[in-house]
Amino acid sequence: MKTKKKNIFRVLIALAVVIVVVYASLPYYARQALIHWMPVIDDLETFHRHTVHHNPDDVWHWPLAADYNRYQLTENDAHYLDSLHTVSFLVIHRDSIVFESYRDGWNDTLTSNIYSATKTIVGLLAGIALDEGKIHSLDDPVSRYIPSYTQGMQADVTLRHLLTMSGGMAWDEAYASLFSVTTHGYYGNDLYDLVTGLDVVDQPGIQYSYRSGETQLLAFIIEAATGQTLSEYAEEKLWKPMQAERDAYWLLDKKDGDEKAFCCFHTTARDVARFAHLLLHRGNWHGRQLISEAYMDELMRPASYLKDQWGKDTLSYYGFQTWIMDYHGMRCPYLRGMLGQYIIAIPEMNAIVVRLGRKRCDVYNREITTDITRYMNIAMKILKNQEAI
Repeated sequence: MKTKKKNIFRVLIALAVVIVVVYASLPYYARQALIHWMPVIDDLETFHRHTVHHNPDDVWHWPLAADYNRYQLTENDAHYLDSLHTVSFLVIHRDSIVFESYRDGWNDTLTSNIYSATKTIVGLLAGIALDEGKIHSLDDPVSRYIPSYTQGMQADVTLRHLLTMSGGMAWDEAYASLFSVTTHGYYGNDLYDLVTGLDVVDQPGIQYSYRSGETQLLAFIIEAATGQTLSEYAEEKLWKPMQAERDAYWLLDKKDGDEKAFCCFHTTARDVARFAHLLLHRGNWHGRQLISEAYMDELMRPASYLKDQWGKDTLSYYGFQTWIMDYHGMRCPYLRGMLGQYIIAIPEMNAIVVRLGRKRCDVYNREITTDITRYMNIAMKILKNQEAI
């Protein structure tokens, strides 16, 4: 019996040694992925970050509508919000908050990672750099700003291609794979080398294909063109001019490293709604034009000169790093993140919908998941109820 126990003990020790050796042999990003596993919205302390400072002496607060929060969610709608672990649900009409609900222990001061909704912020910053002449033209090759980007078809890629996700980069948009390039980008500490070193495998400017690496490359171009970090430029050109209530945070790949531009901006539900306000008002923030109307119109217009992701029809749902949704005939530009972060502008109703949460529905209706439509349906009930009062 003692011999048997000793043998079991030795096997366990050997197994532990093997696990340690295998773990130590993994690349840095894979080890980090195993430690933290799947991404979560409250990952602020997981990574190094830059602060995007607000100006406490110049804050604009969303007014509360006269009928603020008088609407009561139906039992089914409340259950739906909770079933996908919604933490924030806001409906804003004519610049006033009509409905505001925080759930699952959340409140209006907590920041959430908005994941790929961050991409639209990068798209806005590219427009500002273009307006300022720091970017010469959207049809410039990437190599004008990143001289090393000339290997093979890299030389054919332009800023416009990156803005419309048609740059042809060899980026595998896989979130559940330990060794995917997306996992590497999210958990790694070498974003610049990773993104600039990837081959271009598809002819640029032909077909839309969602690739986070193309947003990241665009961010490096903005930094090269402006001479500022992405956080500094966002703070100066967007966050302070939009009179944000609180500081925001941009997660980095390492200490004093590069912003993870394809995913990782942290802010509150009230402050993220400011980006939808810019979409509603074509780049204007209460009388101050932050981004030119011409650029905003293109940002919010589908790049129909491209094929869609299936390669059959013209692209009808994506502009410059910005999604466009057809909701009952209304064209609604919006920001979208992987765990169901939606910041939606409804121009025809002068309204904004913000939903932040820990989970999204994985059932697709073409390019959108069905939860987006459900959130819009809930918001329409709230807006119609307001009109009836």
